[in-house]
Amino acid sequence: MSDRSYPARPILAVSTAVIRDGRVLVAQRANAPGAGLFSLPGGLVEIGETLAEAAARELMEEVAVIAEPVGLCGARDIILRDAADRVERHFVVLSFAARWTSGEGTVSPEAAAIRWIRPEEAPTLPTTEGLAGVLAAALALVPA
Repeated sequence: MSDRSYPARPILAVSTAVIRDGRVLVAQRANAPGAGLFSLPGGLVEIGETLAEAAARELMEEVAVIAEPVGLCGARDIILRDAADRVERHFVVLSFAARWTSGEGTVSPEAAAIRWIRPEEAPTLPTTEGLAGVLAAALALVPA
C-alpha cells in the first residue's frame, strides 16, 4: 500500500492548463485513479516548493513541456472510498493556467497519450470530472 492510499489527511497536488495558440495540452492518465481519462498534467507538491513551482516541475516531468504559470483557474477535491466507505484516497488539486514556452509534449509512464485540443473538444473525450470548466477558466486568464 502506498502512502497515497488511506491517507491521514488530504494530499496536496497541482495541475497545469497550458495554453498555446488557442489550444490546451491534455494528457491521458496512464495510472489510477482515472487511468484512461484525459486530464491536465500534474502531480504532488513537494515540501519547500511553491504551488507554481510544483505546477511547472510536474508539467516538465510528466510531459516535457515548459510553461509559465499565470494564476489559479480551478480547485477540486478527489475523494475515493472503498467498499467499506473508508476514504481510500483524498487529493486536493489546484489547477494553474499557464502560457506555453517550449516543448511539444511527450508520453511518459504517467501520460499514456497527449493532445493539444481546442477547449470545445473536451466533451468529445473521456475526461476527468470538471475538466471543461477548468479549461474555460484557464482561457479567461491566458487568452488565445
